[in-house]
Amino acid sequence: MTNATHRALQLLGLLQSRDTWHSRELADRLEVSERTVRRDITRLREMGYPVDSDRGTDGGYRLGTGRKLPPLLLVAEEAVALVACLRMGATNGGDLLGEAALRALMKIEQVMSPALRTTTSTLNAATHALPRRRAEISITLLQELARAQQDHYLVRFRYRRADGEETDREAEPHRLMTQGALWYLQAFDRARKDWRVFRLDRMESFHVTSWQFTPRVAPPSNFEKDLCELYSCTLRVEIEATEQQILHRIPAPYHAELEVTPYGCRFLVGANRWDDLAWHLLWVSRDLGRPILLPDSPEAAECRDAMKRIAANANEIAQG
Repeated sequence: MTNATHRALQLLGLLQSRDTWHSRELADRLEVSERTVRRDITRLREMGYPVDSDRGTDGGYRLGTGRKLPPLLLVAEEAVALVACLRMGATNGGDLLGEAALRALMKIEQVMSPALRTTTSTLNAATHALPRRRAEISITLLQELARAQQDHYLVRFRYRRADGEETDREAEPHRLMTQGALWYLQAFDRARKDWRVFRLDRMESFHVTSWQFTPRVAPPSNFEKDLCELYSCTLRVEIEATEQQILHRIPAPYHAELEVTPYGCRFLVGANRWDDLAWHLLWVSRDLGRPILLPDSPEAAECRDAMKRIAANANEIAQG
């Protein structure tokens, strides 16, 4: 490889790393003159790479969009990290996202150097993904939400709650988030005049409007505020245990709701069914060897009934 070709690839890598570069900055990074930078920019354009330029004190060079996708120039650590993330996406579900991740993984591994391919093969052999079922998400939905968030366009969709109730929503998208195998959208709900977190797999009839909005200052991107929105069965319980003991045994979304009391700890839990919530609380109680205190509320009565059903089933099995 000639010095000019090697330098052109270095220049392409720099242009990929950020939006805009001034000629002087590129010359300093490549240790050449600004005139040489201009010649290399011309060479890249002749090779089909769309490099745009703006004149003036605030101008500079940037990699534009075009029909040809420039090659990704990755160092070893970046390549291994990319392969690891794509493999997680490919093995955590059989939906369109998983299939796209698998195709991208195959393409990247084909163009890797032998040394990098050996490293990633070792990583693949040393890891195993536990089977899990992931809610299917449309790639188009993710792309449209990302563009609407970036350009500040209102979105409308029909949303299905955990209890099956469906409502029409108009929202200002702020941030896409993931937790476990699920995708969420943090957005400002226009009708409710408050922030909400929506599960993407519960969205239907989604479309981006032509109306723009002025971005608001969003609260911290947590899931606790919307626990009642995520689950149809929620309950605040108390158990005689230390804060650390509870933190190790309840899912991360409930940590912010944990409250230390004279008795022990009080925390919020949720599930889609009362039987599932009852099973989880019984497991925590058995694991710690401590009783759980339920409040006097209609929700607690539902949970007690679920525990009675579990006890009756266990007793029937034990008696043969």
